[in-house]
Amino acid sequence: MFVFNLSSAFITFFAVVGPPKVLLSFARLAPTRTTRELRRLAAWSTVVSAVIGLVLGFSADEVTTLFHISDQSLQLAGGTIFFIYAVALVFGVHLGEGEDDEHLPNPMLDGFRELLLPYIASPLAVSAVLVASLTKDDWGWRTTVAGAYVAVVMINYVAVALLAPLMRRTHRTSLEVLSRLLGLLLAAVGVELFLNGLAGLGVHIAEGH
Repeated sequence: MFVFNLSSAFITFFAVVGPPKVLLSFARLAPTRTTRELRRLAAWSTVVSAVIGLVLGFSADEVTTLFHISDQSLQLAGGTIFFIYAVALVFGVHLGEGEDDEHLPNPMLDGFRELLLPYIASPLAVSAVLVASLTKDDWGWRTTVAGAYVAVVMINYVAVALLAPLMRRTHRTSLEVLSRLLGLLLAAVGVELFLNGLAGLGVHIAEGH
């Protein structure tokens, strides 16, 4: 049976909202922004994303209680969402990244809007933080989950800050390949979460030997 620990939480966050996904999002913004603007946008979006992750990591119980959601329901929903997203990722379809020809006058606000769903407030990241935080009922584990999430978004910032000058010229194929490989990993995590939710509801799952 799948059990969340520090490494699995970190890997899940890395696959859901790590550099392969974030660099693709910033690569779409690079042609119309300077290197300095990209770095500023990365810094502010990283701060906001980290705050969201910290709040959700420490308030997962309160959030699920407020909406009357059981841990098993969240695991089933999260596993399904992860699997659907991962399958789309493997086939090169980036869900939540719609095309919008209308741009805001302020490049920072426009960048925030474009990064909102894929990075700043990613539904996948929200689901991952809630599921991971609810795995164990103690503050030490919540701190671990929040720390793993913050570590991933900090890695994102470093990656964008270092690669910003190259984004105008970097071909997106290498990032796409890495994203598809991580999609396979995320699909397996989604299946395990779904099975874990079924087990929590009392559904017997035979284990192979």
